[in-house]
Amino acid sequence: MFNLKPREDEFFKLFAKSAGVVREGAAYCEEVVLQYEKVEEIKMKMSELEHQADDVNDAILDKLNQTFITPIDREDIYALASKLDDVMDMMDGTVEKMYLYHTGKPTDGAVALASLNLKCADELLRAIELMANIKKNQEAIMEHIRRIVVIESESDSIYRKEVGELFKTCTDPIYLIKWKEVLQHLEDTADKFEEVADLMRGVVMKYA
Repeated sequence: MFNLKPREDEFFKLFAKSAGVVREGAAYCEEVVLQYEKVEEIKMKMSELEHQADDVNDAILDKLNQTFITPIDREDIYALASKLDDVMDMMDGTVEKMYLYHTGKPTDGAVALASLNLKCADELLRAIELMANIKKNQEAIMEHIRRIVVIESESDSIYRKEVGELFKTCTDPIYLIKWKEVLQHLEDTADKFEEVADLMRGVVMKYA
């Protein structure tokens, strides 16, 4: 039942697969703000993708339960899997709310936030693909992590400006409530990306 000495790359391959699914989800989020008329189609695709993310997460946890010696600490593996799943759940929720609320065409700020989240997903995928050899790839991983932090800061600024403009100019309280919640989801997604980056920074510092 237990593998005493697993192949070092098995967990990292699963993490890369999970990050790839997250990246695809971020692309769907950008697509829905650029082509809102496809929201129902994208919602269905996102739901399927979210199930894929759950399957990968389950595979990571199953392997964790079956492995005695892990390439990085067990709690780090569990935390990274959970936080990747949190990012996917947040993006799925964004598309779901746009569909359920009939939000209509997104604002330029929403488009910008979705685009920044896709950039975060790209950086995260590249960083995770390098984790199989943390010592060798330490600087490259840390550079991707730094970029995620910078992108999140930019996202935060856009979110504050967009919400402020919404309260300043919007006269329809229902529209305001709907878009404030969607914008919050987009910004929370960026926060989740930064949480993954912070966790990865700790892993790199521990093992590099």
